[in-house]
Amino acid sequence: MSSNKYFKTEGPWSDAKVEILCSDTGSWRSERPVVNEEECILCGFCAIFCPIQIVKEQTNCFSSDLAFCKGCGICAQECPTDAISMISEGEFK
Repeated sequence: MSSNKYFKTEGPWSDAKVEILCSDTGSWRSERPVVNEEECILCGFCAIFCPIQIVKEQTNCFSSDLAFCKGCGICAQECPTDAISMISEGEFK
């Protein structure tokens, strides 16, 4: 059992009866997903396959919450139109 006073568990999964702790990424992510909005067909595969479920539908595309994205690249790998590219964090600093 966690000693965190706000969350009863610190695992990535929940039985939907208790809140889970969702840790932010910090500065260790080496790549981030970048979406080409013109190529996105709103299929939602990126959201379905995201292991931490931080991909959300926007007005004309899906995008990741970069505060929590771990940079695994599964969203880019599963995108049928290659609308998501994994770009080095060094290009954004």
